Amino acid sequence: MGASERFDQYLSHLFEGLGHAARHAGLRGYCTGLMLPLTRKSVEPMAARVDPLHASARHQSLHHFVAKAEWSDREMLRRVCQWVVPQMDFSRGGWWIIDDTGFPKKGKHSVGVARQYCGMLGKQDNCQVAVSVSLACDQGSVPVAWQLYLPEDWAADPKRRAQAGVPEELRFATKTQIALAQLRTLLAEGAPHHCVLADAGYGVDTAFRRALSDMGLEYAVGVTSAVVVWPPGVEPLPPKPYSGTGRPPVMPRRTARLQPMSVKELALSLPAQAFHTISWREGTHEPLSGRFAALRVRHAGGNAGKARLRPLQWLLIEWPAGDAEPSKYVLSTLPEDTPINELVSAAHQCWRIERDDQDLKQDFGLGHYEGRGWRGFHHHAALSIAAYAFLMAERLIADKPVGGKKNFIERQVPALPKDYIPRGSPARAAARGALDHDTAAQPELRTARPPRTVSLLWRSKQKLIL
Repeated sequence: MGASERFDQYLSHLFEGLGHAARHAGLRGYCTGLMLPLTRKSVEPMAARVDPLHASARHQSLHHFVAKAEWSDREMLRRVCQWVVPQMDFSRGGWWIIDDTGFPKKGKHSVGVARQYCGMLGKQDNCQVAVSVSLACDQGSVPVAWQLYLPEDWAADPKRRAQAGVPEELRFATKTQIALAQLRTLLAEGAPHHCVLADAGYGVDTAFRRALSDMGLEYAVGVTSAVVVWPPGVEPLPPKPYSGTGRPPVMPRRTARLQPMSVKELALSLPAQAFHTISWREGTHEPLSGRFAALRVRHAGGNAGKARLRPLQWLLIEWPAGDAEPSKYVLSTLPEDTPINELVSAAHQCWRIERDDQDLKQDFGLGHYEGRGWRGFHHHAALSIAAYAFLMAERLIADKPVGGKKNFIERQVPALPKDYIPRGSPARAAARGALDHDTAAQPELRTARPPRTVSLLWRSKQKLIL
């Protein structure tokens, strides 16, 4: 069976989650447009490329499908996961990777837009931010949950909420709360208990780490240098005896000798022989490696050490050679007998979701949606992920780079008419000539950048269905 036939089967699988047969054409057209090498993958240029002889009508139908039609983006992602996960190999373990990604945005009317930190720009600016959970294995990763972060001023503004179509039941939630809700939903649907990975923006939240443990999930999450721990060999005194009135004491007692310390202070106190050079994966030109130390510590709670005694866990410290201080700290509840090289490998798996975000934005139009509403934002993201996930599954099946699979889509759609002018372009000086459908030359479409080499992935025999 060829890629074109599998694409038809994939769409048929996704059709079942749309709720109405009239939406099938919209799904096919939209996913096809997202896979084409267009510079801009908003509704209008995709409509003109997918159906050039009826560009205006197709523009209206695709816009209705993505912005107005009442189908579930969560159900779409669930079906995407059902298609891709059986091709992934979890024999060496898997990970849930939590991250957020920003989309620079002008104005103030697009849903969730506010002046906030935008990772894409590396600074505070006007943008939208979405929280995602990806499922990853050694072969690759795919986003399986996606939700816009709604800032507090948006959540408390009934007028803007109504104009943008924000669901009435939605209330303000922090990014960590959104991520935890996404994980709870996935686990309730039967997802496996893989280790959770996240950067310090999430890992520094004590309640977040505690919630992961309460859900039975191991984690390896970044923390800041100010996080306080009880160092190895230092055990605080038990809480004061209960007097019989009020709440029983839970905070461990400290003395002048028994004191917690920040992870930075702990790292600086370690001898040089505590650090080992470890490689975690092959890079573009050479293996990626660094200097690491791994210690068993107890989190002391916040920055003041005022919390009940916590179980021992791993503290992984990364200190690049030649740097004045460590660059990264990770707290992990992976088992005590976990080798340090496995701790290092787990802590560096987050690069996968960064690559997903880059590919989704550059190749699948994730940030190209021009509407303002809640429904359209989430529909467009789900469809971008659906297009990306199909090509990832093809890569897993055929052991070929993602880029080599786009040609079968190009062969299924007609070329742009020679006189097509995108909306907003300057008016042409001369009148348009008649279009000869039989003799018009096929324009050469070029991608915005040269194709990139993608590492090969191996076929999986695992049949995991969420």
